[in-house]
Amino acid sequence: MVRLATAGNPRFVVDDRECRRPGNSYTVDTLEELRHELGTHRPIVLVMGVDAFNLLTTWSRWERLFDLAHIAVAHRPGYAFDVEGLPAELAAQVRRRLRADATPIWQKAAGTVLPVDVPALDISATSIRALLAAGHSARYLLPDEVLDYIGSNRLYKELDAG
Repeated sequence: MVRLATAGNPRFVVDDRECRRPGNSYTVDTLEELRHELGTHRPIVLVMGVDAFNLLTTWSRWERLFDLAHIAVAHRPGYAFDVEGLPAELAAQVRRRLRADATPIWQKAAGTVLPVDVPALDISATSIRALLAAGHSARYLLPDEVLDYIGSNRLYKELDAG
């Protein structure tokens, strides 16, 4: 579905290594592979929602992520980027790494935390799956190609919409 969603934009490349990896797949493993492939100087940016970032200390080897990539934290409705509300270990990392100047992040390979404002659309994969499971339309929430794929493969029909 990601391939379908990005097919019209030549700036996107879909990397399916996490789907092909046997056993558990962790973001840190993917970033280590990318870092090995791209070298030590090329910037990598991991983009995540603030809701996921707030739980970062539960991720496998989370501290290593800062050595491998910059982390762009996208604001999401209902969640705040609040350093004081983070677990102490993560708050300490953020205070050290929060982008405090105008130096472009592409001038270093990793290590910056960058809060990013995005349009405040309260859309989540969970809510879209629930809509579809309840038989409602998700038109305008997903690209038409993705909706067509979901419909033709009868995905999310058995989910409990409640």
